Amino acid sequence: MDLIETAGRWTAAWRAGDTAAIADAVAVFADPDTPEPVGGDALAGHVTAVLERFHDLELDFAAPADAGDTVVVTWTLTATHRGAYLGMPGTGDTAVAVGTDVLTTVDGAVHVRRYFDRLALAQSLGYTARFLPANDEVQDYGVCTRTGTGKPAYPGVITFTYLDVRDDVESPDVDLLSTEVVKSLRASKGFLGAATFELGTRKYTVTAFDRPESVRAVHGRPHQRAMRRFFSSGLCTGAYTSVWSLERESFFLRCPVCGAVVNAGAGNTCECGTTPTPEPLF
Repeated sequence: MDLIETAGRWTAAWRAGDTAAIADAVAVFADPDTPEPVGGDALAGHVTAVLERFHDLELDFAAPADAGDTVVVTWTLTATHRGAYLGMPGTGDTAVAVGTDVLTTVDGAVHVRRYFDRLALAQSLGYTARFLPANDEVQDYGVCTRTGTGKPAYPGVITFTYLDVRDDVESPDVDLLSTEVVKSLRASKGFLGAATFELGTRKYTVTAFDRPESVRAVHGRPHQRAMRRFFSSGLCTGAYTSVWSLERESFFLRCPVCGAVVNAGAGNTCECGTTPTPEPLF
């Protein structure tokens, strides 16, 4: 088996975006996105998914380096990010990555192992990675966001919702819809802020308003689109919505001058004459 010749067919097939030729060029392929090595139809399916996520994909291959029983090909990737990847919804931005394909012969068949830094690719799209501990029998870990308005008022009502998503493909689509809903709320008078958090396949949203009447702002067009997707298009496997009115509250601030605790909820001023300034809730 001439590995240099195979490397030539392999790189040419990728340059052409020819899924069938890529699958025919080698017997087995693995990269950071394959849970196990794939070949044949499974390799073709993997390549199809890659090309759907990353449109106009270009791989600039360097000349193969021949090490006898191994051939190494380095490359630079540029592509338009169109589909969900690693929890990132399609951004429309240009993804950039560098990597290496290592071709070896095993029992007369060519195997390819592709190496690239998924973190660097995500950073090229404007994402910053955060590492979470593994879940244990007591706690689950996830990610969260917040959207503030800078308004110092504290809420008279809170909405609490969650959506159950099927998988990592559906999840970014739900994130985009939620983002549009929150953006539309920022223009409403009684909206104070929102926080979202994600645990496993469940996405929670807590939204604060100044009074119950302001909750009507939720029913704008972005929210209506999301509702249609849920009820008519099969988005998500479940949903919960609720509205919670304030029963009581306590609000204490520490004086930045003398350190005394002041009952800010009652409008008190510190004995030293300083009035602590509250920060917005969100």
